[in-house]
Amino acid sequence: MRKFVLFFLIISSVYATHIKPSAKFVASGGVVDLISSKNKIYCATTAGIVDIFDINTQNKIKNISVPKIKDFIGDMVDAKIYSVDKIENKLLILSQGSGGYSRAFIYENEELNPIIDESSYMAVIKAKFIDKNTIALGLLSNEIISFDINSKKRKWTNQASGAKFSNLVLNEDKSEIVIADESGALKIMSTKDGKILKILKGQNLDNVFQVDYKNGIIATAGQDRRVVIYATKFNSAYYKEASFLIYSVGLSPSAKLVGYSSDENNNISVFNTINKRKIGTYTGNKMTLTNIVFIDENHMLVASDDKTINLYKIK
Repeated sequence: MRKFVLFFLIISSVYATHIKPSAKFVASGGVVDLISSKNKIYCATTAGIVDIFDINTQNKIKNISVPKIKDFIGDMVDAKIYSVDKIENKLLILSQGSGGYSRAFIYENEELNPIIDESSYMAVIKAKFIDKNTIALGLLSNEIISFDINSKKRKWTNQASGAKFSNLVLNEDKSEIVIADESGALKIMSTKDGKILKILKGQNLDNVFQVDYKNGIIATAGQDRRVVIYATKFNSAYYKEASFLIYSVGLSPSAKLVGYSSDENNNISVFNTINKRKIGTYTGNKMTLTNIVFIDENHMLVASDDKTINLYKIK
């Protein structure tokens, strides 16, 4: 009897930390990029649509579609949206273009206006606002560009490295960009002039799929199954290993918590970045994770190649 009780307590303690979603949002297609702003979710999808949801009501508010493109045999197909970003009332939408190149649009006052098209011959993978008139572009070639929206010209260009580009993120005041690539080393670049301020290396040994940067803390998602935590202001770093490739990572606003895709079942582990204590495992994702976004210290959004976006309560 005692053995049975002990076994029951062990099993209960294990599964008590496996947390299911508290709410779900269904997007128009597989979710490629995701941001949260003022109780709204903005998600970029493979269906060529940006979906906007109200977090409180869990209702879809709006769909923003970008024009279809011609594929290699001349058929009109949906243009996959690579990334989405928001500043004030402007929405930045980066999408697939014809011929392997990219397009970018500004959505404002119910109008979708193109700012970059295929004639630029740029294969842009990620686009984020530096300010309301300037955007940062990350190209497949790992060329990073500061682009003026009004003049449609480059302010500066810098080749981050010779490695293939993976991801970029800006800090809160948008003074710095962190670039992740297949080398495993991170480059911190100034948004003012494109100069590389610092290189962080030696922790990830292979491609870094994704990176996040909040409150002076940088977190990475590595092909080498490592989630790395860099505390830039203390010049310190450590890593935790997972049982599978880590495709996605996200920090809470304070950077006290980090979530990362931790196994082949698309579960997310969350731990405290200061004491390294595990908070829990979050389940219920059917496909490879693409985004982990903390709304605040107690709520986390998780998206994948599936249409479903899951909302979790952390505490």
